[in-house]
Amino acid sequence: MSFTETAGQISVTQTPSVAAVQPGETVTLNCQTSRGIGERSWGCGDCLAWYLQKPGEAPKLLIYYISSRQSGTPSRFSGNGANYGTDFSLTISGVQTEDAGHYYCQSAHYISSNWVFTQ
Repeated sequence: MSFTETAGQISVTQTPSVAAVQPGETVTLNCQTSRGIGERSWGCGDCLAWYLQKPGEAPKLLIYYISSRQSGTPSRFSGNGANYGTDFSLTISGVQTEDAGHYYCQSAHYISSNWVFTQ
């Protein structure tokens, strides 16, 4: 199972769409982009971030720039992927019950002097 979000000609495909894990287990979520993601000399020109959204709450940023943890994100969360690659992952090592929710990746791209975001 997978789902795809698009912005113009850019798409991201995330798998699996549902993952059932027990506390203490490790889970990996995958995200594939149709355009390479990476940092340029002046900063993030093509960016990938991971979010967690719980029912009734706003999305919470976990990981940005492929693998950088947002302040407050526990070390059990790790983002992986090659600079200017198209395959990325979020791994949660030692899942806790509080980690339940909807996870999604989002890509952002600086194209022709405009920022384009996948939904």
